[in-house]
Amino acid sequence: MKEHFQLLARYNRWANTRLYRAAATLADEQYRRDAGAFFKSLHGTLNHLLVADRIWMRRLTGSGPQPHALDAIVHEDLASLGAARQAEDARIEAYVQGLAEHELEAPFEYRTLAGAPYRQRRREVLAHLFNHQTHHRGQAHAILTAVGVAAPPPLDLLVMQRELGA
Repeated sequence: MKEHFQLLARYNRWANTRLYRAAATLADEQYRRDAGAFFKSLHGTLNHLLVADRIWMRRLTGSGPQPHALDAIVHEDLASLGAARQAEDARIEAYVQGLAEHELEAPFEYRTLAGAPYRQRRREVLAHLFNHQTHHRGQAHAILTAVGVAAPPPLDLLVMQRELGA
């Protein structure tokens, strides 16, 4: 399982890098335009992805920023948001790298933002973290198309594996 999550952590960083590169081609009006997505704009969606990862990483590690709202805007500009994204992706990769195989099966206790307690295996929490990223990156990809990027970059895991020769 650890090798699988290491792959997902690498993929997460790779896909986010591609997504941010595409976002950087937009005019600010396009980047902030309400495209009808759950977090409205590309700006809102990218902030949400960072917020959610920070929430989960805080739960998993006990350290780091702790946003208190899923729609929080933690960075107003794409450049600082991108730098924070890169740092969080590196943090996620390091976290997964540092886990022992048995820790993936260990029970993990946390509370939701509303305070409800839960207990799940760590691997289930990590699976959610990476699946959540993929879900909202798909929305961000659709927003890129909606606001005028003719051909957003493919974000498929197989594309990464082919590019990196994995």
